[in-house]
Amino acid sequence: MRIPFNRERFKFYIVVGLVYLLLWIFNAIAKYPEDVWRWSLNEVWRTAYITAFNYLLFEYILPQLSWKRIFRSMFLLAVQIFLMSLGLYIWRAIGIQLHIYTVFKTFTSVGAGVSAQMEASMGSVFFFGIIRHIYDHIKLKQTAQKLRIEKQEAELNYLKSQTNPHFLFNTLNNIYSLARDKSDLAAESILRLSKILRFMLYETAGAFISIEQELKITDDYIALEKLRYDESLRINFNHDIEDMKQALPPLLLIPLVENAFKHGVSETRTNPFIDIHVSVKNRVLKFVVKNSTEGSPGEKTVKENIGLSNLRRQLELLYTDYHLSVQQGESEFTTILEINLASHV
Repeated sequence: MRIPFNRERFKFYIVVGLVYLLLWIFNAIAKYPEDVWRWSLNEVWRTAYITAFNYLLFEYILPQLSWKRIFRSMFLLAVQIFLMSLGLYIWRAIGIQLHIYTVFKTFTSVGAGVSAQMEASMGSVFFFGIIRHIYDHIKLKQTAQKLRIEKQEAELNYLKSQTNPHFLFNTLNNIYSLARDKSDLAAESILRLSKILRFMLYETAGAFISIEQELKITDDYIALEKLRYDESLRINFNHDIEDMKQALPPLLLIPLVENAFKHGVSETRTNPFIDIHVSVKNRVLKFVVKNSTEGSPGEKTVKENIGLSNLRRQLELLYTDYHLSVQQGESEFTTILEINLASHV
C-alpha cells in the first residue's frame, strides 16, 4: 500500500521536532551552562535525525503493521527502534566527522554506543507518538464537529426549502380564491406577496435578522391574509420587546401565524379571531398565538402540519433551551413558543 506524501503532516512533525529540540536545549542550559552552545548544536544535529525517523516510522512504517498479527507487529516495532538507535549512533559519528557534533562521552564499542542511543530513541518515539495521538484526536473532533455543523446547515436549508414553498402555495391559493371571485383585492394581494417574496430572497440569506425585521415581515403577512376576510375577523398583534435589534433566525415566527390562519380562522364559522403577543425579556423570547377553532376539546393529541413539524425540528437544530407547546381548547387553539436566545448552538 502506497501512502502519499502529506505536506501538512510533514509540517506537524517539524513543529513537534522543534518542541522536542527546545526541551533538550532547556535541559542543556540547566545542566551544562558552560557548554550550552556545543550541547545545543549536538541536540540540533540529533533532533534532525530523530524527527525524520519518527516521521517515517509513524507515517509509513507503522501503517503497514497489522493488529491481527500483534506479536509480529511488536517484533517489527522493536526492530525499528533498534535500527533507529543504530542509525542515531551512525548519525552521531557522521556529525563528529563533519565537526558538527562535539564528543562529550566516548563508547568502548559499537554495541555500547547503540545501547546508549536506545533510551533517546524510545523516549522520542513515546514523545512523538503521544503528541501525534493528541493532535489526531483534536483533528478528529474538529472534523466531526465540522461535519455535524454542515449536516445541520444542510437540514436547516432543507427545512426552509420545504417551508417557503409551503407558505407560497397557501398564499397563492388565497390569491386564487380572490381572483376567482373577481375581487378588486387580488391585485393588492399580489403586490403584498411580491413584497414578502422580495424579503425572503434578499433579507433571509443570512443566519440571523433582527427581531424588528421579523415583526415587520410578520405584520406584512398578516396584512396580506386579512384581505381575504371581512370585518368580522378580529386580529390583535402586540409586542413587548426590550431590544428590537436582538438577533433571530429569519422567518422563525411566521409558521405559527400561518397555522393560525390556515387551520384556525379559515375554518371558523363564527367570531373568528387571532391574538398574537411577542415579548423578549432577559434574552428570553415568548411568542403566543391564540386563534379561534372548531376543534373538539376532547382531543388529547394535536396533529401537527408540515409548518409546525418543520418549526419544531428547526428549533432542535438551532437552540438547546426552548419549549413549543400546542393546546386545543373548546373554541380556541393556543401555541406557545419560548426560546432562550442565548442558547443558540
